[in-house]
Amino acid sequence: MTTANMIAVVLAAAAQSAPAVPVAAPNDYALEQNWLCRPDRRDACSTPSLDVTEVAPDGTRIVRAVKRATASEADCFYVYPTLSYDAGGNSDMIANDEEHRVVEAQFARFGTVCRTFAPIYRQSTLSWLRSNMTGNPIPMDPELRYNDVRDAWRQYMAADNKGRPFVLVGHSQGAGLLKRLIAEEIEGKPAAAKMLSAMLAGTNVAVPKGKDQGADLKQTPVCRSAGQTNCVIAWTSFRGTTPPPANSRFGRVPNTAQESICANPAALGGGMATVHARFPSGAAIGDLVAASPAWTKDNAPITTPSVAVPGLYSAQCVTVNGANVLSVRINADPADPRIDDVGGDVRFGAFVAQDWGLHLIDVSLVMQDLVDLVPVQLSAWKARSGR
Repeated sequence: MTTANMIAVVLAAAAQSAPAVPVAAPNDYALEQNWLCRPDRRDACSTPSLDVTEVAPDGTRIVRAVKRATASEADCFYVYPTLSYDAGGNSDMIANDEEHRVVEAQFARFGTVCRTFAPIYRQSTLSWLRSNMTGNPIPMDPELRYNDVRDAWRQYMAADNKGRPFVLVGHSQGAGLLKRLIAEEIEGKPAAAKMLSAMLAGTNVAVPKGKDQGADLKQTPVCRSAGQTNCVIAWTSFRGTTPPPANSRFGRVPNTAQESICANPAALGGGMATVHARFPSGAAIGDLVAASPAWTKDNAPITTPSVAVPGLYSAQCVTVNGANVLSVRINADPADPRIDDVGGDVRFGAFVAQDWGLHLIDVSLVMQDLVDLVPVQLSAWKARSGR
């Protein structure tokens, strides 16, 4: 099994029991070293190039220069997915290559519209995941993950927020932790009025059937328009040609009176829309692509860290087999020289785990759509708050 596939099954393993572990001391998030990204310094968000190569269907390439914002009015707070290779059940607080690379792929681009904040946290590791899969689980503290994210959030609110609007961004394990953070630290508190949106990819967010609010998040509705604020955008991605099976772990929730929400970042009001994907140009880490793809048939190298494939993907939220998911359509032409399919399926050798859908590229598929929503929501928030 590849590393990417191991990462993809972490949510299922997270529900399993593990041996007890000693209580760990809390982190001090006043220390710069405990953050992957903070404003006004050189770090995982500020140093990578954001330039992107657009690959047209005819193979033509255009390099687009992308600049970071110099005076952002909003903040973005990110919790990354499971990817740590550390030996213990919980990761340590030293950011390795895998943390830096996933931040570059999933979050650094928000620096064009936000001040960026991304704490290091002691997440469930791949080592713990492997131990569960082999029947010899190593100790892991499930609360340690959340406590770190919560403590980082409290430090951000106390020292950095200063009344600024913010966006929460997370995927997979990170999105699940942010869902809990909203319920326990934001809803019903002054911070709720400053939340532009929570962008929660690759996790189920439950609401009562037919409703846009309730269940997991009692006071935070689903975003149904680009100008709506104080709302949640959540989705799980599946190929339109391979809809979620009856045993799908995404798009549905155990309570039959509830359903999992789907909000398409490219078309919050509904319907099919072109999505504006941004993929790492080379071999990526974590929950993205597992190997360097050939972006054109001649396999000519890409010189920028990111690639866009205009028009290749479209998506819409659908209900199929009882699951609410983002159904992804690939608009490929096998006769043209451009890549026809970037992948994103969870594979066990030749076997495709259809119940996971396109979990590996949930964020990449709509990367630019997410970034583009922030200034729209900011303008709407400022108009409503009289700023």
